[in-house]
Amino acid sequence: MIKNKIDLHLHLDGSLRPETVWELGREQDIVLPTKAKEELEGFLRVPEDCKSLTEYLQCFDLPLMVLQKAEAIERVVYELIEDLKEEGVIYAEIRFAPQFSTKKGLSQEQVVEAAIAGLNRGLKDFSSIKASLILCCMRGEGNEEENLKTIEVAGKYLGKGVCAVDLAGAEALFKTECYEGLFEKVRKLGLPFTIHAGEADGAESIKKALEFGAKRIGHGIRVIEDRELLEKVIREKITLEVCPISNLHTKAAKDVNSHPIRVLFDMGVRVTVNTDNRTVSNTSLDREYEFLKKYYQFQEKEIEKMNEYAKEAAFF
Repeated sequence: MIKNKIDLHLHLDGSLRPETVWELGREQDIVLPTKAKEELEGFLRVPEDCKSLTEYLQCFDLPLMVLQKAEAIERVVYELIEDLKEEGVIYAEIRFAPQFSTKKGLSQEQVVEAAIAGLNRGLKDFSSIKASLILCCMRGEGNEEENLKTIEVAGKYLGKGVCAVDLAGAEALFKTECYEGLFEKVRKLGLPFTIHAGEADGAESIKKALEFGAKRIGHGIRVIEDRELLEKVIREKITLEVCPISNLHTKAAKDVNSHPIRVLFDMGVRVTVNTDNRTVSNTSLDREYEFLKKYYQFQEKEIEKMNEYAKEAAFF
């Protein structure tokens, strides 16, 4: 049995309990896609044969609709910590984009304060787990001001529940190189950071993230496409936040046989294993571990080694 379970790459909006989405939707007078509570899960979770990233991302529409009130944000953070504690996770970094919860009047600061309230309440009630928050800036068009606000808020609450910032979103459409100015400001503020790279886009995206100073890469599995970059990642002890089951759903890896996690680990890359979106991908760390054992012949001591890498790379 794996001990010291750590999840470094975990999205809040992809990890809501279906019953909570149902309750929040009704409380907030949101028109839900079904009148049957038991059917709602089908709108929050992809099928095992998910066809594309587009199909995957559709599962976030409804969670984001219910995360526009402070009490809802506080509740779901608390519940996620409870779920992680039940699984035996000892540390998690929960990430989300505050700018996505400002559509009904909340400021990014109020969004983060609500998340911290849920975090603190969860850590008090479930003392066996530690956790912190990563605030995501988003790739996109016309949201420069929102991204700058996110890093400002991260700076204000760093060490008070927030541990880092991230860049997430449509990597192939909005290239990593376009965010050099943003990460100049991140570095000036002294904020720890990770960057989604090498998931929907290729090795060049990872290369840019490293040029910005990233020591952790979200996903990063397409490093396998560039031998020189791969050697750099090994040499500089860059940590990859790999999410195997999600990588198959989003088509970052086209099938089980083409996922490079076994090769990367054997070559000495600091691979960690994470869930990404617990609800959307119907997963948990235990399920990820069993997946690695079944398809890539990972032994428990190797999975424990990946958790050691995660402990060393944690922002907390």
